Amino acid sequence: MEEQNQQEQPQEEKQEQSQQPTGEATQAPVSDEKDIEDNKLIAALSYLGILVLIPLLAKKESKFAQFHAKQGLVFLGIFILGMFVFWIPLIGWILWLATVVFDLIAFVQALMGKYWKVPLVGDLAKKINL
Repeated sequence: MEEQNQQEQPQEEKQEQSQQPTGEATQAPVSDEKDIEDNKLIAALSYLGILVLIPLLAKKESKFAQFHAKQGLVFLGIFILGMFVFWIPLIGWILWLATVVFDLIAFVQALMGKYWKVPLVGDLAKKINL
């Protein structure tokens, strides 16, 4: 009897259930506009090597700056570890180029005041608790 009721469920309800967003990937962290506007430049420093320490230590109260600082910290780690890999012809050069391109895109996104989760890097950065 219950099986018949489940089979008789209208097609529209099934479609509505499948279209509901799931997961956190589509949601940006909640932050107010003043925080973003005040910390755009500081957040962009996160993607300039060791300068990641400035937003990491100076702007602990800013969610926007901390979001970008954590990603910048992961990039710094990638560049340090990459010194052993990036010198390998072709493969290393492609990895270096991809890292630099994503770093520059993240830099520009921070200057524009946007939360942009860098592929792979954003997942690692989310695990950092400071």
